[in-house]
Amino acid sequence: MTDNRSCAATLAVIAAILTAYRLWVIHHLGIDLYVDEAYYWGWSQNLDWGYFSKPPVIAALIAASTAIFGNGIIAIKLPSLLIYPATAAVLYVLGKRLYSVRVGFWAGLGFMSMPLVSALGLFVSTDAPLLLCWSLALLFLLRALERDGWRDWLACGATIGVGLMSKYTMAAFLPSALLLLALDPQQRRWLARPQPWVAVLLACAILAPNLYWNWTHDFPTFRHTADITRVGHGERGWHPAQLGEFIGAQWLSLGPVLGILLIWALLKAPKLWRQPAHRTLLIFIVPLLALVSAQALTGRANGNWAAPIFVAACLLVPAVFVAERRRWLVAGVAVNLVASVGAYHWPDIAHATGIELTAKNDPYKRARGWLHLADGVRPFVDEHPGSILVAEDRELIAHLVYRLHPAEYAAWHPGGTPIDHYELVTTLADKRGRDMLYVSRKPDIPAIAERFASSEKLGKVVVPIHKDFKREVYVFLLKDFKGY
Repeated sequence: MTDNRSCAATLAVIAAILTAYRLWVIHHLGIDLYVDEAYYWGWSQNLDWGYFSKPPVIAALIAASTAIFGNGIIAIKLPSLLIYPATAAVLYVLGKRLYSVRVGFWAGLGFMSMPLVSALGLFVSTDAPLLLCWSLALLFLLRALERDGWRDWLACGATIGVGLMSKYTMAAFLPSALLLLALDPQQRRWLARPQPWVAVLLACAILAPNLYWNWTHDFPTFRHTADITRVGHGERGWHPAQLGEFIGAQWLSLGPVLGILLIWALLKAPKLWRQPAHRTLLIFIVPLLALVSAQALTGRANGNWAAPIFVAACLLVPAVFVAERRRWLVAGVAVNLVASVGAYHWPDIAHATGIELTAKNDPYKRARGWLHLADGVRPFVDEHPGSILVAEDRELIAHLVYRLHPAEYAAWHPGGTPIDHYELVTTLADKRGRDMLYVSRKPDIPAIAERFASSEKLGKVVVPIHKDFKREVYVFLLKDFKGY
């Protein structure tokens, strides 16, 4: 019991220190929101059952956080920052249940130190609730298999449903769970019982409002998912280079040393398969990894699309190596933490060593300059309070809306299939006769100006960031919209 409490307390302290440190790093870096964060914040101001590219949980989390702490950058990022240590705690419980307290400790510590978590820990994303729901669903599933009754099965189904409402990748949990039941003679009996199937129905019921929202909006989230994965696109083929990039991304996401240990463990899979706990974790790693690898080989796959495999990976690596290769685990976590500190403090390192930050060597450039850019646009908005704010693309709209809170805004969308949430839910078709402030990256907009009775270039806003990088927009007053 003492060892149990000591490990749990040590992990909790480390997780708290890392979380507090990441909060400080966000402030220290002086970065603004990334485009997706500003985009999600906009969703949180109009809660719904779905959005163009994602289900609604991320918006609900931001809405809850900002309702308590205001609309500051930290408040928007806070849900992810808190969810990651919660996931580490679940991994600790899983490790203790499957193996031992030591395995649970190293699983939680490995997760908190992962480069993937270190990177995602600086901004709010859908991966945070997805990974928490995946780990909780696995915990409830294992508990359900150990006892008769309904409670854990229903908890598992509800968690899967919330996970699906976070990110559709959660659907991959179901075939792995089915494999776990089908391949284990002792658990196969559950396939003839109602509990697993009721759990699936509960998950579907929780997802149902999002499915209905998609149906009423012509399935934009599914169209977007098909588009980014190139499903149904003619250009699908063999892309070995993309597969190599994807596999490399998985290795770096877990960390250089821990990634090697995972590869080592997977190579030992035939031997590990004989042990039930190892087999369970392999079932929740290999199928999803193989599926997304095939997607990378034949189309396109982002590095985080297989992120749920790291729940089981963070358990499998210490389970296999903690007894005989503990130094490797220590080295893996240490390397990850040193790399994270180096990435967090790269601007400080560059300044101290005389390296000038540029567009090529600043990893945070995408989150710089937006507040100053919006503040430069603000005087034009204040001078024309009756005008509708319109911007050239999703990135500009998201940051301008976050900073300026305009009374009215919309995307310029003459027709065709919407490519973002602004085009989906805003319209100018019923705004004939209205004046608009159009914010563009281009100095001239003749094709747009011809849709108005008159146009005037009000000014230019420039925000220098590096010697080779700046944010620059032009603001136009367009009067008397004649319609598309």
